[in-house]
Amino acid sequence: MTAVIADQLPDADTICAQFARLAAELGLGVQRRRNGRAVLVAADGARIHSWREDYPYPARLDRKAYEPAKRQLQIELLKLQRWVKSSGSRILILFEGRDAAGKGGTIRRFTENLNPRGARVVALDKPAAHEQGDNYLRRYLPHMPAAGEIVMLDRSWYNRAGVEQVMEFCRPDEYETFLHEAPDFERKLTADGVTVIKLWFSVTRAEQLQRFVSRHDDPVKRWKLSPIDLASLDKWDEYTRAKEAMFRDTDVAEAPWTVIKSNDKKRARLEAMRCVLSLFDYDGKDAKAVGQVDPLIAGAPGTLPEPAAASPAAGTARSAGRERLPTAVPLSRIPDAVPRLAGSGEVARSEGGRGVGSKARSDTGSAATAQPAHLVQGDPRGDPGIERLGSADGDLDHRVALLRDEPGQSLAF
Repeated sequence: MTAVIADQLPDADTICAQFARLAAELGLGVQRRRNGRAVLVAADGARIHSWREDYPYPARLDRKAYEPAKRQLQIELLKLQRWVKSSGSRILILFEGRDAAGKGGTIRRFTENLNPRGARVVALDKPAAHEQGDNYLRRYLPHMPAAGEIVMLDRSWYNRAGVEQVMEFCRPDEYETFLHEAPDFERKLTADGVTVIKLWFSVTRAEQLQRFVSRHDDPVKRWKLSPIDLASLDKWDEYTRAKEAMFRDTDVAEAPWTVIKSNDKKRARLEAMRCVLSLFDYDGKDAKAVGQVDPLIAGAPGTLPEPAAASPAAGTARSAGRERLPTAVPLSRIPDAVPRLAGSGEVARSEGGRGVGSKARSDTGSAATAQPAHLVQGDPRGDPGIERLGSADGDLDHRVALLRDEPGQSLAF
């Protein structure tokens, strides 16, 4: 195994040189603007919009559309939490994905208004020596949800299938053992009454690099940049192959993976919430508020593939944000899409042929309320027992009402 990378970041000049080298590999450059921000640019110095790489929409969701939708979904999450508590159900949500894919920001929007007595986030440090090998999966058992609780894992046991395998922090036999044992581990959890939801946040290479450049520039975000992050930037293809092997061996019926395209963080957050809410028939559910999961943004691994490991898609990155836009996802990739979308006006024609998009958007990225139709199927598995999570049983009712009726109120307890 390779030596553990030191906790100390290299000096700023070294980091900037690495960013410049990686940008050059994509046919891009890094340029500092008059406002002091460093951005990715094309060879001719023109600013590019890296989020457009391999993205199905020509504009990002703007805040005017995002905030009301987020509010409605957070109200639904409170209803779900109330149902989980009253029914004694147990929900475990795994947030996985490449570095800088938007996992942490999505978790913050999930928990922003939830009652902390019944929802918690777990982010474990690297395993100690005694937690390697046979004890690797067992280290997570104390953090499993109790009856009436929602637990969100900010990264999970799948570190072994990703960073540990790619960076050689584990032995090949430990890696193979993990791929064999993880599905059985999850089957046992579901058999015990835990609903396991696995979300993979997918970001493209140029957009990931832009986010790292922005993190390094921003003093309040620089802590997110670690030595392992920097070392991993040179191993894009290795991470792609590791991800594909992980999906192949661990995408099981009891705990399937859902991929969320996260180049547009706002859309990714909303679709992640919809994915979770769509799995449950909780009391007071407002199906209209939940909406339907967008199949262009969230779906099974086979329906939303990333570019192949051997192709960094530099050409797409170079043209992104200028005259050309990414090709729309073909209807053939979405089962029964035509009859479902045609009735709602979601099928749009582009100059190059028929593609799928949302209803008309303005140049600022404003989105229509309707979403392409696709429901994530699922079935909650609850524990009949109810564990009281605090003396203030009215907290959730109060939070739902407060969030709905008094937008200016702080919901922190």
